[in-house]
Amino acid sequence: MATEEEKKEPVREPEKEPVKEPAKKEKKDNAKLKEAQKEIQELKDSLSTERDKYLRLYAEFDTFRRRSAEERLNLVASAATDTIKGLLPVLDDCESALKLLASSGDEAAAEGPTLIYNKLMTYLKGRGLAVIEAKGAKFDTDFHEAVTQFPVEDEAQKGTVIDVIQTGYTLNGKVIRYAKVVVGA
Repeated sequence: MATEEEKKEPVREPEKEPVKEPAKKEKKDNAKLKEAQKEIQELKDSLSTERDKYLRLYAEFDTFRRRSAEERLNLVASAATDTIKGLLPVLDDCESALKLLASSGDEAAAEGPTLIYNKLMTYLKGRGLAVIEAKGAKFDTDFHEAVTQFPVEDEAQKGTVIDVIQTGYTLNGKVIRYAKVVVGA
């Protein structure tokens, strides 16, 4: 009788897999890797495109916001300009009244209108109104409107403003009414 050890079949070593299979596995892994890299690149491109769209939209919104703020400021400024332009004839009348009261010699009567005129001018100057100083200045078409020319003997007065017919004003550096002047010729 054979012993139990002899009865058992000899242990065989497992067969080794052929060398070709790891190469196939490697090829599959490489293909999966390339596919994943391609997908990553597509996602990066998509992200880049979306980021670009976002930045453009943000820039457009920022431009819109700035433009809207500027338009609001311009609207307020134009409303103030219209209001101040409406007050210019009142200022002209005050100046005329002050000249008449000054020539009448009654200082008490001139004191009240002078205070009112000064308060009004102080308020308007605080809002950006400025008088165009014209008398004695060189004629400048940017600020003056020549109503007439007056012949002068002195060569130094030629081209200068001799008299102011109507006072001119600027509002925040922009002319809202030109000074109507007489120019020496």
